[in-house]
Amino acid sequence: NPLGLHVRSAAAILKTLTPFRSRVTLAAGGVEADARSMLQLLELSASQGTLLAAEAEGPDAEAALAALGALVARNFDE
Repeated sequence: NPLGLHVRSAAAILKTLTPFRSRVTLAAGGVEADARSMLQLLELSASQGTLLAAEAEGPDAEAALAALGALVARNFDE
């Protein structure tokens, strides 16, 4: 994403993860964020080209990660 992880893309992450019960975290540069927290996502300060690692734990973890991966592949629907 040319703008990196910003408010619209973070909001898209929150919306994408709404149907899932699993805990999802994103990490960049040694900083970890709850993927359901707008503030924590923005605190990652992930500019374009930043490598993000995603991890999920819970009953639908695989599906949550797949949905998140699909969102990224669609460039956060922007």
